[in-house]
Amino acid sequence: MDRIDRAILHELQLDARLSNTALAGRISLSESACLRRVRNLERSGLIRGYVGLVDQTLAGYPDNVFVQITLESQQRDDLAAFEAAVHSLPEVMECYLMSGEADYILRVIVKDARDYERIHSNHLTRLPGVDRVHSSFALRTVIKKTEVPIRSAG
Repeated sequence: MDRIDRAILHELQLDARLSNTALAGRISLSESACLRRVRNLERSGLIRGYVGLVDQTLAGYPDNVFVQITLESQQRDDLAAFEAAVHSLPEVMECYLMSGEADYILRVIVKDARDYERIHSNHLTRLPGVDRVHSSFALRTVIKKTEVPIRSAG
């Protein structure tokens, strides 16, 4: 990846709706060369797709809850069963397998505390193999990035 690829990735992370013409102009490249590079970045998997970022507060989910989940067992089948089941919960925006005390950390978006209580009681505690659930409400978002920094090799 060279500086032109990094520039393309930067511009598309800022605005994925840029036309190829506009993108080529911003990075001082011909339209055909720009399109070829974007397609190569897509084929390589570096660009996985294009999305619209939805404001979660305006969509009715102003609160973030970070949930640490500990399973009864950390056997491969138990982890797989939990991971398959957690995919079905639309309010779970992120789920990470962790080292340390908890096995997983989830970011769950909710309308309010009552909404979270419903998700906790009806879904999280019923996921396969759950032993403990520890929840923390975020008071406010200090920083939330969508742009992945693209650095040069070396």
